[in-house]
Amino acid sequence: MKLLFDFFPIALFFIAYKLYDIYAATMVAISACAIQVAYSWLRHRKVAPMYLVSLVIVSVFGGLTLYLQDELFIKWKPTVINALFAVVFLGSHWVGEKTMIERMIGGNISLPAQIWKRLNLSWVLFFVTISVVNVIVVYNFDTSTWVNFKLFGMLGLTLVFVLLQSVYLARYRINEEAETE
Repeated sequence: MKLLFDFFPIALFFIAYKLYDIYAATMVAISACAIQVAYSWLRHRKVAPMYLVSLVIVSVFGGLTLYLQDELFIKWKPTVINALFAVVFLGSHWVGEKTMIERMIGGNISLPAQIWKRLNLSWVLFFVTISVVNVIVVYNFDTSTWVNFKLFGMLGLTLVFVLLQSVYLARYRINEEAETE
């Protein structure tokens, strides 16, 4: 259910684009992010930082898109968000005792510090890569292709990346279990 809630603004953006245009989709995305933050606050009395960052960035870039009637701003939003995540994940190597990925999922799995660092750095590389790929799509393809990439391409790349990490961690966990026996 949380996964659906996380992708709610992206899905509505996609639907609005297919039914209308990029400007209507941008208005819908801004509204959907605001609803996401409001619902989260009303339901849990707290809001995940990711939702707040997304709301601010989509409001700024979406607002510029609508005000200037230039779709390039909203197309840059995924690059900016992923670049910010890369910076935060990279910075977590030097701030605090745990990397960002360990803070996020460390309660579910126990790994040595070196593995957490590798895992965290792989997320940094993923965020940088997806940022660069977004820029390539923005400048080399039409808006319709970019919208499809934003929903299906980024989601697909993320799922493949998570699957590869799961395989890596499963292999490591199997080796760790064999050593303890």
